[in-house]
Amino acid sequence: MDIELARTFLAIVRCGSFIAAAEQLCVTQTTVTARVKNLEAQLNCPLFVRNRAGASLTVHGEHFLRYAHQLLQTWEAARSALPFPEDLHRHVRLAAETSLWSPLLKDWFMQLSKASTHYAVSANVYDVSTLRKKLESSELDAVLMHQPHYWPGLQVEQLLEEKLVQVQSTVQADPYIYVDWGALFSQQHDAVLPEHAHSGLRCNLGSLALHTILHQGGRGYFRTRVVEPYIAEGALQRVAHAPEFSWPIYIVYAESQPTAPLQHALTVLRAVLQEHKSDWQHAQDR
Repeated sequence: MDIELARTFLAIVRCGSFIAAAEQLCVTQTTVTARVKNLEAQLNCPLFVRNRAGASLTVHGEHFLRYAHQLLQTWEAARSALPFPEDLHRHVRLAAETSLWSPLLKDWFMQLSKASTHYAVSANVYDVSTLRKKLESSELDAVLMHQPHYWPGLQVEQLLEEKLVQVQSTVQADPYIYVDWGALFSQQHDAVLPEHAHSGLRCNLGSLALHTILHQGGRGYFRTRVVEPYIAEGALQRVAHAPEFSWPIYIVYAESQPTAPLQHALTVLRAVLQEHKSDWQHAQDR
């Protein structure tokens, strides 16, 4: 596989010229030109228009751009996954949104590490955009996420129904910290709390905002299960009459004939959920 053709194509797009791409790739301009001609011959269409300003994509080049990214991503995924250890013959690739690494992905991975499995397991955390791209390019087998897209060939299964509730420090209620829990939350939040839609303090990581509130004071929206221990010990309190937002958790995986290792991994996940079911339910009932 001459993946360097796709890599060279992307370098030219990124740098804007054959000369700059050659410098970045540490090859001669002649080599870059030869690679592009080879790629254009295989695709049977021109990809670049060269001019004094550098190189710009043709219509065909613009269409190929997405596939070039996918080729490189798939190749890098294959390189990281291979070779298997001799006693492991299959591989399950798991991932989760950043906000779901703890406790769900953490406990799932821990239980898989304890189980007697005959397959390799990788677990990673990505932002939503990266997760969707990796699902589309089949680089992941199962993903934990809050707002899944429904694509052909993928099974979407709701695991839990959590809530986002507004809490505040029992010492200092201000300032309001806007935690970005995604597009759907922002739309609902801004509609019912327009006074906080343009808060001066914003972040997209709940643990970062929670750390600030616990140490400096303030208020914001967080998952029920995360804030329950702090409410119980008196560090936080629910904000009276504040609206609550639904925050379901889904597992997304390949629908057509899941492999035996993936089926086993999903069984372990459901066991983890069952083990902690009372904790989740207790947090939501408070």
